[in-house]
Order: sequence, then structure tokens, then C-alpha cells
Amino acid sequence: MNLKKYLVRALHRLQKGPGYTYKELLVWYCDNTNTHGPKRIIKEGPKKKLIWFFLTLLFASLVFWQWGILINTYLSYNVTSSLSIGFKTMKFPAVTVCNANPFKYSEVKHLLKELDRLIEAALERILQPTPGNGSENVSPPLDLELWNQIPLVLIDEHDKDNPVILDIFETNQTAGGNETAAGNETDGSNLPAVCPQCSHQGSDNCTYRNFTSAAQAVTEWYILQSTSILSKVPLQERIRMGYQAEDMILACLYGAEPCNYKNFTQIYHPDHGNCYIFNWGMDEEALNSSNPGAEFGLKLILDISQQDYIPYLSSAAGARLMLHQQKSFPFLKDQGIYAMAGTETSIGVLVDELERMGYPYSDCTMNGSDVPVKNLYSQYNTSYSIQACLRSCFQNHMVEICGCGHYMFPLPEGVNYCNNEENPGWAYCYSSLRSSIKQRQICIDSCKETCNDTQYKMTISMADWPSEASEDWIFHILSYERDMSTNVTLDRNGIIKLNIYFQEYNYRTISESAATTIVWLLSSLGGQFGFWMGGSVLCLIEFGEIIIDSLWITVINVIGWCKGLKQRRARARYPDAPPTVSELVEAHTNLGFQHEAPGARPRDEALPPEPGTPPPNYDSLRVQPLDTLGPDSDAE
Repeated sequence: MNLKKYLVRALHRLQKGPGYTYKELLVWYCDNTNTHGPKRIIKEGPKKKLIWFFLTLLFASLVFWQWGILINTYLSYNVTSSLSIGFKTMKFPAVTVCNANPFKYSEVKHLLKELDRLIEAALERILQPTPGNGSENVSPPLDLELWNQIPLVLIDEHDKDNPVILDIFETNQTAGGNETAAGNETDGSNLPAVCPQCSHQGSDNCTYRNFTSAAQAVTEWYILQSTSILSKVPLQERIRMGYQAEDMILACLYGAEPCNYKNFTQIYHPDHGNCYIFNWGMDEEALNSSNPGAEFGLKLILDISQQDYIPYLSSAAGARLMLHQQKSFPFLKDQGIYAMAGTETSIGVLVDELERMGYPYSDCTMNGSDVPVKNLYSQYNTSYSIQACLRSCFQNHMVEICGCGHYMFPLPEGVNYCNNEENPGWAYCYSSLRSSIKQRQICIDSCKETCNDTQYKMTISMADWPSEASEDWIFHILSYERDMSTNVTLDRNGIIKLNIYFQEYNYRTISESAATTIVWLLSSLGGQFGFWMGGSVLCLIEFGEIIIDSLWITVINVIGWCKGLKQRRARARYPDAPPTVSELVEAHTNLGFQHEAPGARPRDEALPPEPGTPPPNYDSLRVQPLDTLGPDSDAE
């Protein structure tokens, strides 16, 4: 019962409202608030009141302006970087070693035979042989099918406005409709060019890619052609044609423990053929380094067999190596380094650990699950990296636009590698995509950096190895251990020694932290409010209270206006005023004195009541005026 009374009183309180008008409420707020300024507005004289009103308005504007700047600074989510140095036992990095030459020339020579004959003949033409050279007459005829698909030409730029295109294997050359003899002598102004897109009838429809050196043009042309040929070779056959671990890794020592080629994991890399990874951490736990220094690192002796290099595909000789995290794919073309043959290369390693803050402070990813690009390198069971994402993005665009995949990147399901027979225009499509800034920007915008990363900083030093005094016995021992032969089968041009070790156990951690926090924001907002207006959080609560009261008064006024509108509509519907109680009693009394027509029942003669029905009580009759009725009124 008490609860019902409490609720009824609360309802009446809500209906009544604050009991103020807008003006009264504003005066009450100015008189009772703890904020400086409003009190002076209502208590000072007319002139000072105007001055204090202007000052209060000015400083309130400054407060809101400063608040806007602070909130915008907080929502920009800036970060600060801090550097800390620690000391601990660290995991030895994964070490990937490859040969700079992807395949043994003796194994792929039958596939590249016609291509090699073409490039040799082209080089003779580029070097301006005399007409009727005897070597051309003795050699069997060239198969120009490969040449017509992607020709290599010279561009004579004596006349800059009308350059002459000199097709190496054509007797007539064109230049804007003009023909010129192919045997004309050329000089240094002839620029080599590759035509990635050309019709079989001639070079009129070519889109040329120019080079400043014939060496660059020949290498690029040979790579495009060999890519088309090798893309049709099954993967297992390509692995067989590459350098095997037992032939390439002659000696291995990790710390004081011996190791061999069986401690390496083999992967096939399109750029370098068979690559071998030490301490990848896929099948076994990653190795820890017991101490810093060269004596506790990894020592390798490699044989790169330089004499079996493909002459036109690999112009650099040596081993390609890279240090990276466990379970990450090695992108040697971007992050690898070369080790030169005939040298001992020592690599001292320092570790940098990067810790980036995630969203909304930076657009990094933990594992690549929130990246819209499908990671094609996931087939290797490796972790996400920005390089894997960029290459997967490029390959996806290649498949979408060109209809086939490039040989240097993994393939999506149901897609084949590009080749000249099935995809005649693939080279032009690939060259256009590779040079497209728009495509590059799309991939950069789609891919994200990893939030946590480990980088290995290397200090590299080299020395000749072996020395002239010791090379005889070293080559004898290594040759015997590899071939079980007393003859020397190794030489300085094919041997590389590597020492990889931690320089020290100090590691650097570069971590990000929020430059602005919610605590900073609240303290800055409060500082500005207190400085300009002398206010605090309680002043803000007071201001919120007056806003609520104002809304309350507004709601009550709206409800009253709606009731008044309803009453006005009711008066318009019933224009005559309703009779009062006295008028009703008088009318009832006068009913007995009215004359009725002959034979009719008197008007005051009522029907006999039912037995047991009490007579009506007119004293209890009450008529309420219509204008006092409301939507919530109840008649008693």
C-alpha cells in the first residue's frame, strides 16, 4: 500500500515538473552554479552584466575550441616509439641457402637448346658481323617460332623523331612506314628493346620495352622465354634438375655439434631452384644459441658448381642466403644477400624485435586473417608476411587480367602457368602489370604489415678462402669426402665458406605505445575547463541538470498544449454549454405542470418499476462541466 502511494506521488511529481519557467530556471542556475561568471551576470549592474556576459561567452567558446582540438588529437591515435635493450638466450634464426643458378645446365640443356641457338645468333647480329658470315651458313636453320612470339630488336635513334626499328632476323626493317636494310652498320645510338606483344606477321603491332644496354635486354628476353618453357615442366622434374643437398652442402657444424644436409629442409624456389633451410622449425623445435661469437654459430661449406651454370640466365655466381624467422617463407630476391665464391664470409647477427600496436593505432595484422588478399604461400604452412601478401595480390591480378599465373609465384587452384603456346600475349600482360602504378597501389592498400616482427641486422666481412698455401689439401679432402675420389674435383670458383653467429645476446625491442590515452584526455579537458571557466566535473553535472529540467518543462508544455488542442476541438463539436444541476432539477419539476394531448399518456407518468427495484436517487446526480474534462479524468 505504501508503495502504491509512493508511486502515485512520484507520478504527480512528474506531472508537475520542476515548477519553473525557462527564465526562472536560468536565473536559478546562474545563482547557484559553481562556475565563475554566470553569478556576476545576474548580480551586477547593467554595464557590468553586459561585460560579464561577453567574457563568459568568450571563455566558454575557448573551452569548446580547446576541447575540440584535444578530442581530435585523441581520435588521431598517434603512437610513440620506445627502444629497450634486453639480454637473453635467443633462438637461432632460420638460415636459407640457395644457388644463384636455379638449374644445372647439363640437366636443362635439352629444353633450352633452341633458345640458346637463337640468343647466340642474335648476339652475333647485335655485334655487327660482316654479311655472309661463314658460321651462319654452316649452322642449321633457326626455329624462329620463339623469336616471333617475343622478338628482340634494335632501335636506331639517329633521327629522334623517326626512330628506325632494326629487327635482328629480318632483312627489311620498318620505321613509320619506311624500310631500311638490316645489314646497315649501327653504332652506339642503337638501343636494344624487347617486344612483349607482337603479331606473328611482323613487328608493326609491338609494344616495346627499351633498355640502355644489350646485356640487360638479352637477360630480360632470355628470362621471359625460359619462363615460358620451364612453366610446362612438372615440379618434381624441376626439383630433379636443380642442385641436390648432398652435392651442394659439403660440411656443416652448429656450435660444437656436427650436422649435414639431412638437417636442412628442402623447398623449391622459382628464382633459385632448390633451396635448403636450416632450423626452420617446421618439424622440430627451433635451436637456441648457447653463446654469442663465431665459435657457437653455424659453419657451412658449399659447392655451387659454377661450371654448370646456365650462361644466359644467371650472370651472377655465388650462393644466395637469407636469415629469417622460423616458419616464415624466405623471399631471397628482396631480402637475401650474396656470398661470393672463393671466400669465407662471416655474418654477425643482431636482433631487433618490433612490436606495433594494432587497430586503431595502426593498420597491422596479427596473422593475416583480416587481410582481403588470399595468401597463396599458405600451401607452405608458413606464417603471414607483407611480402607474401604483395606477391599473392600480384598473382591474383595476373590470373584475373591475363588468364594465367606467372611462373615465379604460387598458383591458385585451377589455374595454369603462362606459356607462349596457350597464352600468346602473356608477356605483354605481365610487363604492363609489373609497371602499373595503379596495380601496385591496390596491393599496397590491401596488404598489412605484421604487428610483431623480428629483423636480423647483419655485419658482413669476407676473406679469400682457402688460401693459396692450403687450397691443395683442402680441395683434396673435400673432393674425396664428396666423390670418394683421389682426384681434385673442386676449385676456388665453386667453393664458399659461411660463418653465421650472434655478435652478442643484447637484443633491441622497438615497441609502440599510445601517445594519448583516456586519462590524458580527461585531465586535459578538465585542465582547460578549470583554467578558462574555473569549473570542475560537478559544474558539468549542474549544467546537465539544467538541461534535463529544461527538457522536462518542454515535455510538460507540449502535453498541456496537446490537451488544450483536444478541448478546443471538443468545444467546436458541441457549441452549446451543458445544463447545470439546478437547470436539470427545475426542468424535472416543471414536467408535472405541462398539459398533454387528449388520450396520450402524461409525460410524467412513468412505467411501473420492476418489483424490488429501488427508486432513483436524484440527490446523487452530479454533472461535470465539459471544459474541465481531460484525457486522464475519471468520472465517479
